[in-house]
Amino acid sequence: MKTQLKNIATIQTGVFAKPTHNGDIVYLQVRHFDENGLLLSELDPDLMADDISEKHILKIGDVLFAAKGTKNFAAVFEDHYPPSVASTSFFVIRTLSEAVLPQYLAWYLNNHDTQQFLKNLARGTSIASISKAVLDDLEIFIPDLKAQKLVLKITQLRNKEKELKKEIEILREKYIHQLIINEIK
Repeated sequence: MKTQLKNIATIQTGVFAKPTHNGDIVYLQVRHFDENGLLLSELDPDLMADDISEKHILKIGDVLFAAKGTKNFAAVFEDHYPPSVASTSFFVIRTLSEAVLPQYLAWYLNNHDTQQFLKNLARGTSIASISKAVLDDLEIFIPDLKAQKLVLKITQLRNKEKELKKEIEILREKYIHQLIINEIK
């Protein structure tokens, strides 16, 4: 099935807040993630919860889409994250149906073709930004749940393969370096 994002999800902006050193909830910002949407570091609560509306507290499965700047990515808010809100750098996308896995939606938004399409529609003079209207109208192909899970499994295995290749290359470099050191001694 092919449909527009607005037909399968709600999209709201993150909130503007000033983080403090101590707080009850985390103010998620782009700097907390790498370019693939993977969490980079430990999250420390840095906002007071009583300053934030309940509707902005992230729920497990919410998809965060970084819409500002050159580092556009989607990440899924997971159950091991502490209570959090998204900054205004993000759109918070919440699926309306269990027929769409949030992880699949994030994969789709992170897909190279989708990224190129969105970057071509970004606007702004100093900081490029993808608008809510562009996301609303984005056409998304949604296969059945079995196919969505298969896409995610293949992607997971491919990413594991990439990690293993990196590790092999590091070990190969160390081995060759040690051979050279042994030879010159």
